[in-house]
Amino acid sequence: MKKMMWIAGAALIASTAPALADGPVKPRAEAEEQSSFEADRRDILAMAGNYKVKFDMRESTPWRADYTPIEAKVSGGHESVRVIEDTGRVIRLQHLLVVSHEGKDHVIKHWRQDWEYEPARVLVYSGPDSWTWEDVPERMRKGRWSQTVYQVDDSPRYGGWGQWTSEAGIRRWRSNWTWRPLARRDAVRGPVYDRYYAINRHQAFPGGWIHWQDNTKMGEFDGKLEPVVQEYVLNTYTRFDGYKVQAADDYWAATKGYWAAIRGEWDRIAAAKNGIRITEAAEAGTVIASRLLGIADEIQSGKTKEADGIKTAKALMDQATRAAGQVAAN
Repeated sequence: MKKMMWIAGAALIASTAPALADGPVKPRAEAEEQSSFEADRRDILAMAGNYKVKFDMRESTPWRADYTPIEAKVSGGHESVRVIEDTGRVIRLQHLLVVSHEGKDHVIKHWRQDWEYEPARVLVYSGPDSWTWEDVPERMRKGRWSQTVYQVDDSPRYGGWGQWTSEAGIRRWRSNWTWRPLARRDAVRGPVYDRYYAINRHQAFPGGWIHWQDNTKMGEFDGKLEPVVQEYVLNTYTRFDGYKVQAADDYWAATKGYWAAIRGEWDRIAAAKNGIRITEAAEAGTVIASRLLGIADEIQSGKTKEADGIKTAKALMDQATRAAGQVAAN
């Protein structure tokens, strides 16, 4: 029943939202097409580097009379972004947070963003605990990139597609309308909303780049999805080397083989099970996220061999995920 309510609500919003607002990219000469492609790649690859990051999250307009927006949440940290794969038409960027606690530096594997040129389909959030394949309309593919964002354990978070353009002399990429699961900052509070309907943007500036989101927080009321409050998120990445950058690189050097296997296993599951269905946990993202991260730490410390860690992780992933149409166990 809950799944049916989700589908009905999603269909209602999709019918009114300008998901294809920009229309097909206008025909361009081959040289212009190649030049645009190369410019897009430069903008994506330029997001790699070392940064001081500011996360600024603000609920603003309430869409319900009985809801009061929470106070703005502003935080920050140091983050290293690394290109972990570049095949030309596919670019993968891994984010690694470096935090200091009691005199020690700790690395937290953060989000990952995958970019694909002219994709045929994208793995998108399709409701609680569920991600499914969504075809990109053929007429909308040319000249566009998808961006798929993954959680700390490399399970999917959300996906969208859009075009890199220039307005007022500023290059930027804007997604179509996308659904997203709750971020940890909200999930741990047990709010009345349980997902976001959003537009995602990336723009470079002289000192780095910004990632900003226009989020409509949605909830189910009397069997219908309804907007609760508007949120604006601005994450600013300013180039900065004044932290233990080496800690991030050491972590990645020790665990990249493990995480490559994890990425491959998620891909296999998504193909074999027609998407990914796994229970989410407010504190961690998915119910197995903490364990997958813990295995990586054990590999880095030498406690667990990489091959053994991969074997354990794959078993966990297969057991925790469900095939399309399969109901989760209570």
